Amino acid sequence: MAADRGAAPEAGAAEAAVQEQRLRRDLGFWALTAIGFSNIVGSGWLFAAMYAARTAGPASLLTWVGAGVLCGLVALVMIELGASRPEGGGTVRWPLYASGRLVGTLVGWSVLLSVGGTAAEISAIMQYADHYLPDLYHGHVLTPLGLALAVGLSLLLTVLNWFAVRTFARLNNLVSVFKIAVPVITVVALFASGWHSGRLTDHGGFAPYGYAACLSALAGGGIVYSVNGFQAALDFSGETRNPRRTIPASVLTGIGLALVMYLALQFAFLFTVPDGLLGHGWKGVDFESPFGQLALILNLHWLSSLLYADAVLSPGGSAYVGVALNARHTYALAKNRTLPRALMQVDPRSGIPHRALALNFAVIVVFLLPFGGWQRIVSIMGDMYLLIYAASAVAVAVFRADPGTRMAGWVPGLRWIAPLSFVVSSEFVYWSGWHDLRLALPVVLAGLVLYAGMRRSADDGPLAGELRDGAWLLCYLSGLTLLSWLGTFKGSGRLPAPYDSLTVALFALAVFFWAVRSGVRHRATAPREAAR
Repeated sequence: MAADRGAAPEAGAAEAAVQEQRLRRDLGFWALTAIGFSNIVGSGWLFAAMYAARTAGPASLLTWVGAGVLCGLVALVMIELGASRPEGGGTVRWPLYASGRLVGTLVGWSVLLSVGGTAAEISAIMQYADHYLPDLYHGHVLTPLGLALAVGLSLLLTVLNWFAVRTFARLNNLVSVFKIAVPVITVVALFASGWHSGRLTDHGGFAPYGYAACLSALAGGGIVYSVNGFQAALDFSGETRNPRRTIPASVLTGIGLALVMYLALQFAFLFTVPDGLLGHGWKGVDFESPFGQLALILNLHWLSSLLYADAVLSPGGSAYVGVALNARHTYALAKNRTLPRALMQVDPRSGIPHRALALNFAVIVVFLLPFGGWQRIVSIMGDMYLLIYAASAVAVAVFRADPGTRMAGWVPGLRWIAPLSFVVSSEFVYWSGWHDLRLALPVVLAGLVLYAGMRRSADDGPLAGELRDGAWLLCYLSGLTLLSWLGTFKGSGRLPAPYDSLTVALFALAVFFWAVRSGVRHRATAPREAAR
């Protein structure tokens, strides 16, 4: 890999290179596609169709298409990065390379917090298991018994990830086959039981709550979270055979399969909910276990049993990949020196970062404690992970502008795709609403404490230069928080629609070009260091 500036002191870079070489390059196209697909298809397919319908009615179909466009734009940016700079946990390495330590630390901190997404999958498993064990939940909060079972499941997933990546991939391939089969059977069985014509226009019309509700459904309905996960393949790029050829095809295939499946499930839900449940419109539809209870209402008891079994395996498979993915992130954050270097160690026999796995198990347990309810968790964690998409758009533009960096050139049109991806990622964060952002974005800014603490023991460049190179991210997070409070998505409404979304777009575009200029300056002035 080409030399990088500001990545780490020479001795640390040499140690990082040794650990990176211990990773096993055992993953091919199908294994990588299964990783991306399995990480996308978790609890989202069990819940998001109902949440989206309650939020936007039949217009929720447009929301899925919009989410697919976002995934496509972001995926193209990240595919170019993954093909050009394959590395274990690359999604948290690229912002450091492109924008310096301050940006790298804050983005890394947000990724570490997004471990809560794995906790969300485990929470979804407990929610469905409550069908058989009624004492797992009290209201929307895990009981002591539920928490104990959730922690035990987290430990099991950690143990299953303890061995070689090839073993992990084979087990995940088997789980992925089941995760495809059950949704397909569900769609066919629901339509075969009878469906109601006119559902796209009855009960308030196609968009009973206005088209603005489609935007709220993207995050509040769980849709952004449901299609998120394709980037998992990129974080395994350091363990992939021929990543320049394998990564683009596997990422796009995983997204395509998942989006087709989600659209089919949304159609099935819209057309098969009984008329008697729509007396108060789509907002009145409320299931604790949407497809499972719908199957019971339609006298499909066999399907309900299958769904309740899959309710454990499907999000469990996604959590299985999530645990592996979180370990690669923590490993990369240790390489960044955002976390202690001891967490960077890779076991020479298995090629797995065992210490990183152990830390993430502890973080998952913490995230199971304060949050009650699947929807609340995914909204907040989804907001945090979208920051890595925005940072990747900046990184690819910075690398393209750096004459010392060679890019794969796999994606044409990056000149306009990168800023558009940054703007759309910003809109998705904004559309998730003030109630979530008032918690999520300040928590990300709390990463400044981590930055200050790690910097005291690091041989970094001048503090003034780092603050200058990373100032755009601080202003970006603060500006989004302010605009969210002013706007119409659960904010004060002082900035009316659609001018609020337009203001966010213009603000994001200005920040993007500022960020790229800062990154180019950072690459030109920071000390040159080895990438690994």
